[in-house]
Amino acid sequence: MNATEACIALNMLPTVGPVRLRKLLEVFETPERVLAAKRDELRRAEGIGREVTEQISNWESIVDLAAELRRIREFGANVITQNSPEYPKPLREIHAPPIVLYVWGELQDRDHHAIAIIGARRTTHYGTESAKKLAYQIAYAGLTVISGLARGIDTAAHQGALAAKGRTIAVIGSGLAKLYPPENRALAEKIANGNGAVVSEFSMAIEPDRQTFPMRNRIISGWSHGVLVVEAGLNSGALITASQALEQGRSVYAVPGQMNAPSAMGSNRLIQQGAKLVMSANDILDDLQILLPETKPAPEAAARPLPTLSEEERRVYDAIDAAETSIDSIAARSELPSAAVSATLLRLELKHLVKQLPGKFFVKLG
Repeated sequence: MNATEACIALNMLPTVGPVRLRKLLEVFETPERVLAAKRDELRRAEGIGREVTEQISNWESIVDLAAELRRIREFGANVITQNSPEYPKPLREIHAPPIVLYVWGELQDRDHHAIAIIGARRTTHYGTESAKKLAYQIAYAGLTVISGLARGIDTAAHQGALAAKGRTIAVIGSGLAKLYPPENRALAEKIANGNGAVVSEFSMAIEPDRQTFPMRNRIISGWSHGVLVVEAGLNSGALITASQALEQGRSVYAVPGQMNAPSAMGSNRLIQQGAKLVMSANDILDDLQILLPETKPAPEAAARPLPTLSEEERRVYDAIDAAETSIDSIAARSELPSAAVSATLLRLELKHLVKQLPGKFFVKLG
């Protein structure tokens, strides 16, 4: 048995959990030695009572490790621990980081830099479109979008990131073999097949319930640099995630909604309580200092080279004067439809090549 297999077994024991395992590792150093420890040795560890001791001592009669490893292999997933290089660095910092993460897909180093987008399951057209747009912008800027694969805002967030050909992580509140909601199976497959990963801390066959979702939420907030709430009622689970984010030292952002809309009362209340109001991804990117500061180059400095631009991006960029230029003028000069010009300007903004001014005017950035 290796360390990962021992962690899988310990994770399947109901009474162990991340905090108790950390205390056990302070005594026994490795998960393999925890499973092999005798009863009197286990009792000497802080916070380890009789019930936990008995479960660890009898783990082979409680956990079918061979069957679990077979399920993981047949599903095409893999399991990482806190000692794995792929384990998200921000997640290691929280009070109770998951013992293991079941991963369907692939995690990359860039996934350590992520923004969570969450909200109501029952949402309005405004909420759905806002989540898609913001997820698109954030993913296009190079950050990973994390959400929970739930109906409503979560689904829209994953879709927006995929539309930008960016990275997205779905953290679910069940085992991978019990994916929920079932109608998002195709979305989960698309995420896992090269665009990110579907992740769970639960063993393969665990069904979703009232306890698994709050546990899932702490991973979403803990993995992220900040949590963006898009449309949430006063009793929305998204508000619990936002509260966890604050406890974990993460930033909280919210999209404003109509003041009398029940679906926006929770997110509006967050803004009232100090969450940063977000109208575009730049509000988040600036807050995280992702964008380079606007500085004037020295006279002798050479102009920075342009990144590779598509044909549409080049036509729109060239249509902008040295002075501020209206969007109507840009459309006329580029000979592109208005919708294409708006989308292209957004991409150029995220590449920090142009900036929008009040009144739908745009300028080039040095």
